Amino acid sequence: MNYAVLIPMIIFLILIFFIGYWSSRKLSSSSNFIADYFLGGRELGGFVLAMTMVATYGSASSFLGGPGTAYTMGFGWVLLAMTQVVTGYFVLMILGKKFAIMARRYKAVTMIDFLKARYDSKAVVLLSALSIIIFLFSAMAAQWIGGARLIESLTGLSYNSALFLFAVSVLVYVTIGGFRAVALTDAVQGAVMLIGTLILLVAVIVAGGGIPNIVQDLINENPNLVTPYGAEGNLSAAYVSSFWILVGVGVVGLPQIAVRAMSYKNSRSMHRALIIGTLVTGIIMLNMHLIGVFARPILPGIDVGDKVIPLIALETLPAWLAGIVLAAPMAAIMSTVDSLLLIVSSSIVRDVYLNYIKPEAELKTIKRISFGVTAMLGIGVFLLALDPPDLLIFLNLFAFGGLEAAFIWPVVLGLYWKCGNKYGAIASMITGIGTYVALHFYNQEYGNLLGVHTVTFPVLLSLVAFIAFSLLVGRKAYDYAG
Repeated sequence: MNYAVLIPMIIFLILIFFIGYWSSRKLSSSSNFIADYFLGGRELGGFVLAMTMVATYGSASSFLGGPGTAYTMGFGWVLLAMTQVVTGYFVLMILGKKFAIMARRYKAVTMIDFLKARYDSKAVVLLSALSIIIFLFSAMAAQWIGGARLIESLTGLSYNSALFLFAVSVLVYVTIGGFRAVALTDAVQGAVMLIGTLILLVAVIVAGGGIPNIVQDLINENPNLVTPYGAEGNLSAAYVSSFWILVGVGVVGLPQIAVRAMSYKNSRSMHRALIIGTLVTGIIMLNMHLIGVFARPILPGIDVGDKVIPLIALETLPAWLAGIVLAAPMAAIMSTVDSLLLIVSSSIVRDVYLNYIKPEAELKTIKRISFGVTAMLGIGVFLLALDPPDLLIFLNLFAFGGLEAAFIWPVVLGLYWKCGNKYGAIASMITGIGTYVALHFYNQEYGNLLGVHTVTFPVLLSLVAFIAFSLLVGRKAYDYAG
């Protein structure tokens, strides 16, 4: 066990626990438990908002799977990954003020709260909750596996022991601290990510003898590694362009990102977060994926892509500094897990239990149920992660695509199109989820339809369904009622 690497990681975890404990003390004195536990009391300033968006979006796929894929595919994957730079910009520009205003008007604490108030439909609420539980379980499993693999590679512990350590670390501070703990720890974790990626990129460039030398080594191995088309030449323009829907515009439909657009304090905070978030996302995504490509000549022959970042850090940095730098992917994973855990927990407690099972529940009962559901969800994901899949990034992207296909149009058109109604929302969600799952299995068997990413057709078809059913079925229902 490498204690010089492990000690900085332990110090980092102690800091996270302290923030969670501090947040729990503030939470215990709150007069509005639900809003404070699941939304931080809508008090986030610009810097914290920006960093919690960056830290939540930056995950195991960004810090382990993404660089590992870049290691395999070359600069083509770096180009593809950079479509994520505009994520925070689109979320805050498209949702931004209007979403926050409408959420406050509806007294919405979750995205499903907004959909319930906007469409006044039990079917919309239950479809939304089901989508979140199914797809975010996939996303959470990917993060927990990533965290366990990172701890495993650093400590020499078995995978199951590493998974248990990671699970306990996350569950303690999320369960007791709620959204405020998540947002504040995200701010710390975002800063760690930014600094860690800069240090590691410089170390890798130095170890490789400079960028020109690294690029020449890549060309000597395979000229395709420095082209936009990937090592095998299979990254088409159609796929790269459509991938932007998944990691750019479509991110508006992700509940864990959208909820941040209703949690800020004022317009000034939102504008500041928009600028900071875009810059920090750009720096982190570029650095991490370049590190993945640049690591190939330095450490050739790595067979498991998820191990590239810890291995290159241990190779190019002193052990104590590697421990500090590797707190960055740990930060990314933990910050994503905590947010996803709260989103699923809030869907069950707020959107199902309080809406349809026991609306008159007392505060004491709500607290007990919230803590219990969050803990039980964590245990469930732990059990699911005991049998890990091979490729983390694609499990995570599968979850992203499913959520976007379900939510993007009910949220966006619910805000900006007054003719949108529950019939359109229900049709859009069913069409989006159904076609996405069907195409996912079709593409696995036969290759991507027309060369575009799986999410493309479900997003387009769900848009058509939303408009058609809102205008046709909704109008007929209105005429019949009249």
